[in-house]
Amino acid sequence: MKGQVHRFEVWDTKMVFDVNSGSVFEVDDLVYDVLEFYGEKKPQEIVYRLKDKYEESDIIEAIKELDELKARGFLFVEADLTRALEGLRQKKNVKALCLNVAHDCNLRCKYCFASKGHYNGERRLMDKKVAQSAVDFLIEHSGNLKNLEVDFFGGEPLMAFDTIKYVISYARSLEDRCGKRFHFTVTTNCTILNDEIIDYLHENMDNIVMSLDGRKRVNDAIRVKADGSGSYDQVVENIKRIVKLRKRDGKDYYVRGTFTRHNLDFAEDVFHLADLGFGEISIEPVVGSEGDHLIGYGDLETIYQQYDRIAREYIYRKNSGRNPFRFYHFNVDIYNGPCIYKRLSACGAGRDYLAVTPEGDIYPCHQFIGYREFYMGNVFEKKLNAEVIDKLNNTHVLAKSECESCWARFLCSGGCSANNYQINGDLNVPYDIACRLQKKRIEYAIYLSAKTGKERGSEALRC
Repeated sequence: MKGQVHRFEVWDTKMVFDVNSGSVFEVDDLVYDVLEFYGEKKPQEIVYRLKDKYEESDIIEAIKELDELKARGFLFVEADLTRALEGLRQKKNVKALCLNVAHDCNLRCKYCFASKGHYNGERRLMDKKVAQSAVDFLIEHSGNLKNLEVDFFGGEPLMAFDTIKYVISYARSLEDRCGKRFHFTVTTNCTILNDEIIDYLHENMDNIVMSLDGRKRVNDAIRVKADGSGSYDQVVENIKRIVKLRKRDGKDYYVRGTFTRHNLDFAEDVFHLADLGFGEISIEPVVGSEGDHLIGYGDLETIYQQYDRIAREYIYRKNSGRNPFRFYHFNVDIYNGPCIYKRLSACGAGRDYLAVTPEGDIYPCHQFIGYREFYMGNVFEKKLNAEVIDKLNNTHVLAKSECESCWARFLCSGGCSANNYQINGDLNVPYDIACRLQKKRIEYAIYLSAKTGKERGSEALRC
């Protein structure tokens, strides 16, 4: 694959990102301008185009420096992905299950992709027989993988709290005999909590994802109960109790919200959550195919400004120590990123990650549930639909024509396949608005990661 670089600016800093190698450089105005033509124009033409702005000798020196960096394998790095693509086509062992233990919910969030919790089906909880078979299925299809993941999801999974406890107890009883280690995560709206449940979740969950959209007026306009009343007051107090425990014991959590076109000032929601003491935050753009809450192209510039505000506040709070926070979408590690297979195929839905309904039906992920064309089997059948697996195997970033020349292709991996299908009717046609937002977030993420690397003396940042 041909070498490619991306030039971008964050505030007063000009940066260059090498697409294939992941190298990051902070450069001056001259090098930044030379790179606009470097590789496409001959040195003499570059000099001609820039001679009114810079001294000819300086331009020539900059070109020589770029030549040296290219020769050393830092810029315009070419990549042969033949072996990586062959690896993607090979059968994968299953390492993670999203257990939809509840196709029911006690909230009626207006943007819910799961039809207010029931996924366009009957409201139902997973029984212990299905749950046990799901764990058995995961072990049987995990091959020689040792670390396995189970994510409890819904609807509201705590409506099936007894099933959750049974799954964890059953899985733990098999670990030594099967040579496996289970890791558990739960995503909850934090409305069904008491001391017993909080203590249990804290002790047994490797990560707890808690839903809250930010400020009270924002949250309570969208995340409502069946009677139409808001959930903010109840949820905030419960999240505070869990976060206090997680911080005390150094365990993972994050507070996840959604922004819509009705709160395009969502940076204020991020700051609000941080001021509540919640240091791990994700505020995601709403997705869907219909509704007055959806984001349009006319909203993009406003959203870009919000990401700018979040990045500035992140730095300020990090340096000042005043309610610092981490923003999920800025967590791009340019030093120890994922392997090439992850960079090409993203989340692994339908390959090493599967979702299971209360009936035991298997889909590539929770967002595909209900799309019968992506039905993969049932946990009682012990086998998977090879045709669907093949479909998902061919959703890697190099199979998407829009991604072939995109500088961010190895950092976003072509976006969410489920969103692509829901919006465009094609797994391999990226959702354009999501792409634009992702690229803007990645630029800030690279900048922040690079600056953090410089502070810790990392050699991975090359200037």
